[in-house]
Amino acid sequence: MKIKNKLLLLIFAGCTMFSCDEGFIDLSPEDQQSANSFFQTEDQFYQAVNAAYTPFRDLLVNDFFTGEMRSDNTHYEYSDINFGTAYIFRRSIADFNDDEFNSYSNAVYFHCYKGISRSNIVLDRIESASLSEEASMDIIGQAKFIRALNYFNLVRYFGDVPLYLHEVTSTEGAFLPRSSTQDVYNLIIQDAEEAISMLAAPSGFPQSGRATKGAATMLLARVHLRLKNYQKAEELLKNLQSMGYGLLENYEDVFALEYKNSKESIFEIQFKQGDQGGQQNSLIYSFLPRSLNTSLITGVATNNSGGGGWNTPTPELIASFEEGDSRLDASIGIAEGTYDASNYFTISENKSILDYTPEEGKIGVPYIKKYVTPHSLPNNTDSNWPIFRYSDALLSLAEALNEQGKSAEALSYINEVRDRAFGEGVKPVTTTDQAELRLAILHERQVELAFENHRWHDLVRTGEAIIVMSDFGAKQKERHDYLTAETYQIDQNRLLFPIPKSEIDLNPDLTQNAGY
Repeated sequence: MKIKNKLLLLIFAGCTMFSCDEGFIDLSPEDQQSANSFFQTEDQFYQAVNAAYTPFRDLLVNDFFTGEMRSDNTHYEYSDINFGTAYIFRRSIADFNDDEFNSYSNAVYFHCYKGISRSNIVLDRIESASLSEEASMDIIGQAKFIRALNYFNLVRYFGDVPLYLHEVTSTEGAFLPRSSTQDVYNLIIQDAEEAISMLAAPSGFPQSGRATKGAATMLLARVHLRLKNYQKAEELLKNLQSMGYGLLENYEDVFALEYKNSKESIFEIQFKQGDQGGQQNSLIYSFLPRSLNTSLITGVATNNSGGGGWNTPTPELIASFEEGDSRLDASIGIAEGTYDASNYFTISENKSILDYTPEEGKIGVPYIKKYVTPHSLPNNTDSNWPIFRYSDALLSLAEALNEQGKSAEALSYINEVRDRAFGEGVKPVTTTDQAELRLAILHERQVELAFENHRWHDLVRTGEAIIVMSDFGAKQKERHDYLTAETYQIDQNRLLFPIPKSEIDLNPDLTQNAGY
C-alpha cells in the first residue's frame, strides 16, 4: 500500500466516521474527532466498522472489469473515439494486454487494502476499549470478516501479497514483503473461523446488511472450495441450511428493491439512492449502451455516452442459456437503435431478448438488465450488489460433493437451482458422471450468477481459464477487427494480475508477478 493510504488511516476517524440505523449501514459523515479520543464507545466502534465496509463500494467500480470482463461473459462496446487512457486501461483488462500500470486492476489492489487497513484499526483499538462482551464479539467478528474477504480478493487476483495484520503507525510497518499464498490463505481461514464463532446467524429477513455467521460461513466455504478442501466446504455449506436461507420463488425478485437483503442474500454490498454522500449505486449506467438518452431503459433521461458501454453480454453467454430458462430475460435486455456518425447509439426501443429479431436498419445491443431498478435520478439507484447468494451456496455444495465422488447426492442441489429457473418446464440434470456433472455445474454457475463477478474466478478455480478464454479470444478476433494479434495471449502468468508498479517503486521489498 502507498504510505499515504496507510499513514494513517488514523485520520479516517475524523474524516470518514459513519453512523447506522437498524435497517441500513448509513455512511454519512457525523463529526470531526481525533483518533485518540474517538475509539471509546460501542457506537463509535460500530461507526468505525461501518467505515471498513465502504471500500467494497469503491471496489465494485473496478471489480466487474477484473471479475466479469476478464471472462467470456462480457466484453465492451467498442468506439474509436479517443476517451483517453482510462478507456484503454479498461479495454486492456478484457483483451489480456494489461500491465502493471493499469489503474483499474491497481484500484482493486488499493481498495482491498483500504478495507484491510480500516479493519486493522478497529481490531487493534478495540483491545483497550471497555465494551460489553456481546458488542465486542460482534464488532471483532465483522472486522475479521471484512479483512478476510478483502484478502480473499487479493490472493485470487494477485497471488502472494503483503500481510498487514495491524494498524500502520510508522514507516517501518508500511513496507512489507509479499507473503506466500499459503500464508495469506491461512490468515483468511483463521479470520473467517473466528468470525463464524463470534457472529450471530440472521435473526430474520430482511437483514441489516452487516456480516453474519452465515456470511462468514459462506466465505470460508468458498475459500476451501478454492483450495480443493471439498469435505470442509461441504460441511460448512450444509451448516447454512439451518440458518433460514432459501431461494426466492422467482429469479428476477432476487434483484428487485423490495427483496434487498432477503432470505436468498447471504452477503451483499449496501447502496442507498439519494444525496447522503456516495451511497447511491451508479453501476448500471456503465453497463448500458453508450447513448445520448437512456430513458427508454431506465426511465431517466441522461447522457451516458462517455461512461457507458462496459460489461456488455457476449454472444457466448447469451447462447449458453437453454430454451425456457427464465434467467435469460431477467438478466439481459436488448436496446435497439442506430449509431450516428460520431458512433453514439440512439435507443429507439427497449426489447426483450426472448425471440428477438432485429429490424432492418437497426442494431440490437444487449445490456445487463438484472440491476435495472426504478429510480428518479440518473446515476443514482438503490440496488444492492450480491456477493454471496444462497443459490451460489447450493451450486458450491453440488461442486464439493461431486468432487468427492458423491455425484448422485450433488444432483438435488444443482436441480434445486434449475427448478426455479425453468418452472413447469423443468429440465433436471441427471448425469452422475463426475466429469460431465463438473461441466454442468460450471455452466449453471455461469448463467445463474452472470454479472455478479464470479465467472473469472470460477474459470481459474476449475482449471478452465486458459482453454475457455483462448477459444473465446479466437472468436473475438474473428468478429472484431480492432483486436490485434497481441490480445488474448493467455498463459499461466495471465491468471494473476500484476502488482501495481507504483507499489513496487515505493516498496523495494516487493517483487512483480511473472510475465509482467
